[in-house]
Amino acid sequence: MKRLRALLAFLASLVLLGAVPAAAADAKPVRTNATWFNDAKTPGADPYVRFDEASGYYYAYSTEGADDGYYFGVYRSPDLATWEHLPGGALRADDAKNWAHDWYWAPEVYFNAKTGLYFLFYAGRMNTHVAEHFKYADFEEPSKVGVAVSRSPAGPFRDIAAQPIDYFPYDPVYHDVNLIMDATQKKPPSTREEGETAPLGTYIPFIDPNVFFDDDGRIYLYFSRNAYRNWVWDTDLGKYIEESNIYAVELTGDWWNDPTGRTMPAIQPRYRNANRAPGENARKDGFTPILSYAGQKQPWENAHVDDYAKSGGQKKDRRWEEGSTTFKAYPGHGRKPVYYLTYSANNFENEFYGVGYAVADSPLGPWKKSAANPVLSQDPAKGLYSTGHGSVVASPDGRARYYVHHGRPSTKDDRRIYTAALDVDPAAKGLAISSSTSDEPMPPGVAPFAMRADRGVLVGPRGRPATTSVTVSAADGAAFDLANPLNRVDARLWPPSAGIVQVTGSRVVVTPSKPGAAVLTVTYQRARAAGGYFDVTQGRDHPVAVSVPVIAW
Repeated sequence: MKRLRALLAFLASLVLLGAVPAAAADAKPVRTNATWFNDAKTPGADPYVRFDEASGYYYAYSTEGADDGYYFGVYRSPDLATWEHLPGGALRADDAKNWAHDWYWAPEVYFNAKTGLYFLFYAGRMNTHVAEHFKYADFEEPSKVGVAVSRSPAGPFRDIAAQPIDYFPYDPVYHDVNLIMDATQKKPPSTREEGETAPLGTYIPFIDPNVFFDDDGRIYLYFSRNAYRNWVWDTDLGKYIEESNIYAVELTGDWWNDPTGRTMPAIQPRYRNANRAPGENARKDGFTPILSYAGQKQPWENAHVDDYAKSGGQKKDRRWEEGSTTFKAYPGHGRKPVYYLTYSANNFENEFYGVGYAVADSPLGPWKKSAANPVLSQDPAKGLYSTGHGSVVASPDGRARYYVHHGRPSTKDDRRIYTAALDVDPAAKGLAISSSTSDEPMPPGVAPFAMRADRGVLVGPRGRPATTSVTVSAADGAAFDLANPLNRVDARLWPPSAGIVQVTGSRVVVTPSKPGAAVLTVTYQRARAAGGYFDVTQGRDHPVAVSVPVIAW
């Protein structure tokens, strides 16, 4: 019997070599016909995406999508399109140092290659020690930013401290009109004069952290001043509008360089108590204004300034500037950089949620909004609504940029993860985001693909199923989730009469129907936006495939 099996295996190898030549992946980047499209099947909100060089995966961190007992969904992908949901989430709900009770929003993760630590920045709403941070125990939206750490991009992350960042931003010139409003806190004073009778000064609730690491080693935290307790008199409309604005503060580097991950980020000393008046004892920190509506008025940000009347008093008149991401680029081969900041405006629940950008010559500005705003907005023809709050990431080879954001396939659906091409022209200080729900070329550097089977040969009696699992990976080694409908494998026997083949995700089962040798060929396929699948090829049209001899007796 052993000799027979060996002989049959040898014959099968001859069949394999002569009838179905295997395609080997080239060692260097190759051309591929593979495409991707936004299928709006991955739940997600406020996605922050980073490329993890150690694993070859893109990791996406989302406000939504975590399993029970966790905050922040975590996904991974080799190609920025076929996302795989990882069990659990980024932050355990029973973390012993948990300081917030809800409104866990906008996670972002940064990796220090020198220490091997991943840092999770996130916003949350406090339920204890509120008066210590905001003066009033009944402060309605006491949001701040916390930081957790992990040695894996998949988490779970653990809070560094049982409290948010030691930062108490305070606005000394704001008339706190909430103190003279009724309990609903929805209708502000009808005149500016009445509003200015309110006491001066308020602590600032803040959300949507984004950390920017400049080449000179300086670190900046950008954040959105939560709209609550920021009623701004609009001279054009003749009424108060509650607004969120984007601010920044520079951080020290001690936390980043601590190999133990036990140091919380801290603000630079010049910001500490910068807004405290002489003779005061309470902590009152400063900030740097980055973006506001009044700083440069753009009509597209006015989608909700009449919501109070339209809703019959159920909603506030509001504006939002939030969800910022900062990066920089260099014109030509020059040394002077251009800093870009993307941001979102309008209510995330509304179809008019969109993305604009501003530019500056330094991280703290002054920043100037683009006249082309919004550069990403709803497009009913593409079935794309509520586009916003994303992050900027490069292709694996660094030759292209993408903006990964959330959106909705209809005005009634929950938020989903989308990827859009982002083009930058530093010479003209321009930026364009190309939304799409059609087939798009694979991000450069994802190919060449490699395909492997975990069984070199399938041997057994006829009528008994034999199983092999296949893996398809990108150039950097990250495996595709073959359970994702955007990917699949097609498996066939030659000759076809040799048996029956069944495929479930990455699992291929062959049931031989008669004795003899056959060849199982498994081919990688991608879905098209219009429906159906196609065989993926690379190089000189070589299929991405693997062949396995099948021996039955």
